Amino acid sequence: MHKPNIKAAYNAVKKSTIKHSPEILTGIGIAGMVTTTVMAVRATPKALELLKKEEDYRKIDRENGIPEQFVSEKISNIDAIKICWKCYIPAAITGSLSIACLIGASSVNARRNAALATAYSIAETSLKEYQNKVVETIGEKKEQTIRDAVAKEKIDAHPAKESEIIFVGDGETLCYDVLSGRYFKSKIEKIKKAENDLNKQMRDEMYISLNEFYYEIGLPAIKIGDDIGWNIDREGYIDLRFSSQLSDNDEPVFVIDYGCGPRYDYRNLM
Repeated sequence: MHKPNIKAAYNAVKKSTIKHSPEILTGIGIAGMVTTTVMAVRATPKALELLKKEEDYRKIDRENGIPEQFVSEKISNIDAIKICWKCYIPAAITGSLSIACLIGASSVNARRNAALATAYSIAETSLKEYQNKVVETIGEKKEQTIRDAVAKEKIDAHPAKESEIIFVGDGETLCYDVLSGRYFKSKIEKIKKAENDLNKQMRDEMYISLNEFYYEIGLPAIKIGDDIGWNIDREGYIDLRFSSQLSDNDEPVFVIDYGCGPRYDYRNLM
């Protein structure tokens, strides 16, 4: 019979806890805020009882002839706080701990996002250097041949289904967007015009989101489309690359790729 490896189990639990710490802290924070509300509601009858007793004491004092400047029948807001604050100590402590958990979860997520952004930037730089070296070594024509082969593999792996093709209002050319993996029918001239218009717009506004490009060519926005984009200060012009391929039913498909892909930190490069 094997003895349980306590150290391994402990390390596994520790690793899992660290990995899911934002979710754990958020859950504790939410539960704490709910608990705080419940505790505050339960403390209110005790506080009202203390206020009622204070009113009774003051009424007796006034009946015994103590002047109003020393004992007022009406309890002021400051007096109410002095009388009742102890009732809400448990709720205040729970609320403070809950807020600390929520702030902690946000802080962990911020650090992780910063690390991911740094890793993404390093990977992007390495990829750009690699692409430039490939073009320099084998030439633009052979590099385009490789791009065409990659594009062919992508549409073979994700064939067009009639029910999934997006009609953007004009044009009958079947297009495939590499970034979003969507098929749509449009005009190549319209797509190129959107590219040129947005590149001109970037000269004034400095950056453009991916969803702005999709809006220009008539495609619906995607979830991360506002989080990634192009910035003119970092080789940020939209540089579309087209590849003409045949689908599995021998229909021509224009595959849209990006010579300069959108970045996550496109708003922070100025």
